[in-house]
This record gives sequence, C-alpha cells and structure tokens, in this order.
Amino acid sequence: MSPASERQAGSTRVQSVERAAALLRAVAAATGADGSATALAETVGLNRTTTWRILTTLEQERLVTYDKETGTYSLGFGLIDLAGQADGDGMVRSARLVLQRLAAQARETAALAVVRGGVLTYVAEATADTVVAAGWQGREVAVHATSTGKVLLAYSHPAELRALLRLPRGGRLPRYTPSTITSLATLEEELALVRERGYAVCRGEFESSAWGVSAPVLDLAERPIAVVSVWGPSERLTESRFEALGALAVAGASEIAGRRATT
Repeated sequence: MSPASERQAGSTRVQSVERAAALLRAVAAATGADGSATALAETVGLNRTTTWRILTTLEQERLVTYDKETGTYSLGFGLIDLAGQADGDGMVRSARLVLQRLAAQARETAALAVVRGGVLTYVAEATADTVVAAGWQGREVAVHATSTGKVLLAYSHPAELRALLRLPRGGRLPRYTPSTITSLATLEEELALVRERGYAVCRGEFESSAWGVSAPVLDLAERPIAVVSVWGPSERLTESRFEALGALAVAGASEIAGRRATT
C-alpha cells in the first residue's frame, strides 16, 4: 500500500501522538486547577500514570511548563519557538508595511523580533528617511537588557523565565552598561510594569546609546509570538517620549497580530 493509501486508510495514526496532542489541547484550554495532571487525565480520558509520562516528556521538550507552586501545567515556550520558526517569514512579509509606517511616525528605527532556535532575534527593520539604520536585523537579543527581551519575559510563563535568562540558580544577570538590570528581583518588578502598561522600555541597558520601547505581538492565547520595537539614540529618544512611542508600538503590534490572523 502506498503512503497516500495508508493515510487515506488511517493506518498511520499513532496512539501516543494522538494522546500527546489531546493533552496539549487540554493544557491550552485549562484554567486554574483544571491544569493539574489529575484534572487533565480526566479531561482526555487517560489514566494518571500515562498522563504524567506524556506531560513529563512534553515538559522536557519545552512544549508544556509545570508550575511547582500551583501543581498545574501551561503551554511552554517551545511552542512559541516553533511558531516563530514556522510563521516567521510570513509574519515578516505582513509586518513590513506596519514597520515602515511606524518608523515614519516615530522618526526612528522600527524592528520586529521573533524567537528562533530558543533565541530572540531581529528579523526585519525599517527606518525613517532622516535616520541612519540601527543595524539590529539578524542580531540576537539580550533578553534582560533590551525592551524587546523584557516584553518576551513579561508575557511568558513565570516558570520559563530562568530558561530564557539562562541564569544559574542564585546567579546575577550579566551587565552590559551601567544601567543594565542585574538583579532578578528588580527585573521581575520591571516586568510587572510591562504587563501593566502593555509595553517595555530600555534606557541604554544593552548599548548605552540605544534607547527604545517594545510591545508584544500576541496570539489568540495571549502568548508572545513576536515583538515590535522602536529604537533611537539617547539624545533623541528620551524618556519623555516613552509613553507616546509605547502607544505606537502597541498599535503596530496589534495590527501585525491582526494581519497574521487573516493571512
């Protein structure tokens, strides 16, 4: 029988994969205590041992995250990574006009970053006619020292923070400039502010001369699949501009999310 015939006959269905897929959907839909292993087992009709083994494997692959404090599971950062790799080119194409308009409105550089291979990387940028390009495209992001990275951290599951930061337990965050946040507690306070206002700011924390704001491109489950940023030199992009530029970044990110949903 040919592969096509086998697919039509349904003989290629793998029970373990079906169970893992069912659990992923259950985790995505779960809220509160419904995300516990026991509740998830009941939802998908599996025994607890099988459920625990599948969830453990999914956790090792970073497709789900386990919160020890609540005993519940949520979707993991690995899914965001997959989304960034699978849809990155399409998102870049749909985002270009938005970035160009955003750069013209801000009269600065506008950029888009996605997660690829576990690393947040700039994949597109646009500049105003009077601005020298910042040259961020293709560069990896220090997640704790840029507004782009802070957005990713702020909208990711708390259990994923240490993996994203690549921080050993008890360690301090690397310093790039005198204004870099190196304390995890201070960073967590800033991330709470990011979630409250909807955008992150950077005051020369990765490169002293580069200041900026960033906002998340969220999927339907409110997970960050990309980040929109506006960057400029410190003498021009001052703190007094943060609120207005933050609003522009939020609007641009929302438009990109909408374009992605319709493509």
